[in-house]
Amino acid sequence: MNSNVQFVKTLLKYTFGLVPIVAGLDKFTNILTNWSQYISEGLAGLLPLESTTFMMIVGVIEIIAGILVLTKTKIGAYVVSAWLTAIALTLIFSWTYVDVAVRDLVMAIGAFSLAKLSQEGVGK
Repeated sequence: MNSNVQFVKTLLKYTFGLVPIVAGLDKFTNILTNWSQYISEGLAGLLPLESTTFMMIVGVIEIIAGILVLTKTKIGAYVVSAWLTAIALTLIFSWTYVDVAVRDLVMAIGAFSLAKLSQEGVGK
């Protein structure tokens, strides 16, 4: 059973480490999608900078969060879980891309699960 727990931890670690890094890098290129479309008009109006610049800042945060998962898994997983929850709540409150919000909440649960699995003594 311990080898299964270790396999799951490793799989989640690389998933929640690499995916935020890729998504963060894509904030600079928009190859996967136009990330600015996910900013509601209300939020965009409140920003003191352009939406594309804001998304680049978000990208840097995501890259850091992914690196944190890869290097300090427990804390990084909590950060990614909180980050995904915040994104989901923003989408829900603006009632846009609710399908993405639901997906992000499910991913947040997965990241939270990784954090719990990364506690001392789990899977050893």
